Amino acid sequence: MKLKEIGEFGFIERFKPLFGGLVQGAQVGIGDDCAIIPANDKEDWLVTTDLLMEDVHFLRNEIKPEELGYKSLAVNLSDIAAMGGTPLGSFLSIAIPADMEVACLDAFMQGYHQLSAKYNTPLLGGDTTKSLKHLAINVCVIGKCPKGKARRRSMAKAGDVIAVTGNLGGSAGGLQVLLQKRSYAGLSAELVQNHHLPEPRLNEGLFLAGCDGIHAMMDISDGVASDLVHILKASGKSAVVDTDKLPFSETLRQMADEFGWDAIELAASGGEDYELLFTVAPEDWQLVQKEFTQKFGKPLYAIGKITDGEARINWQRNGQTISFRKSGFNHFQ
Repeated sequence: MKLKEIGEFGFIERFKPLFGGLVQGAQVGIGDDCAIIPANDKEDWLVTTDLLMEDVHFLRNEIKPEELGYKSLAVNLSDIAAMGGTPLGSFLSIAIPADMEVACLDAFMQGYHQLSAKYNTPLLGGDTTKSLKHLAINVCVIGKCPKGKARRRSMAKAGDVIAVTGNLGGSAGGLQVLLQKRSYAGLSAELVQNHHLPEPRLNEGLFLAGCDGIHAMMDISDGVASDLVHILKASGKSAVVDTDKLPFSETLRQMADEFGWDAIELAASGGEDYELLFTVAPEDWQLVQKEFTQKFGKPLYAIGKITDGEARINWQRNGQTISFRKSGFNHFQ
């Protein structure tokens, strides 16, 4: 059996039970956006880590080094946001090709510092080593949240509204611009920026975690089609999602029409949007939506509902059940 036959999550499921018995007390290990470690009587620590590999997660010749530094930290801060936490500090380990220009590394660190300063997240350490070919970046972020208040994937309840904090598919559209070697001018540049400079929804995550009725939450890194299934498996629930309600920008709509892309497919399964995907009790939905809009000046988008049943997404369009085969990004498959 080859790794490509089971994919990223199949590999994780093979070793997850091996380490489950070592998790102690109120610790929460593999299976959420962050690990949870009890800190004291009032707080829990949150720990997350992500690896970015050249030619897998980014194209070094297409992204500015300062953008890469920004993005490397952003995708980790997004995990803290998904748990409703506040970041405390980061650690950066990087494997560097020997012929890489020092000026590029300086720019990378400037981008990393820009986002660090924005969210008061100091760089506390890390490691550097030589790479024989590709640039590899690993970031670990430590955060905190009120004790027992982390938003977990296992918290969804039947009847919950499924919602997202912003437009989807923009990052996937930007990747298509790069892969198809389109001009960066005009609308294309906006999509490429979505791909290169994701914004972690830390303030939004803190707000939502403090609202009544908010249950499960995670960030959208692999696409709703994949990430929502993680919530469903962890919660033992099913879901109905209406593709007509998936939000995406007018820019993506125009570019999809021009280049023959399927905007709904990109919004559902493109990934790397780093918006928050969450479930909320139906009786609390209207108030959460109203208060969110008042605070952030933008709406929340309801895309479906949680139901009892098998852990799968039942897709609908125009009120009719449809077949939707895209499942979001999965390494090795």
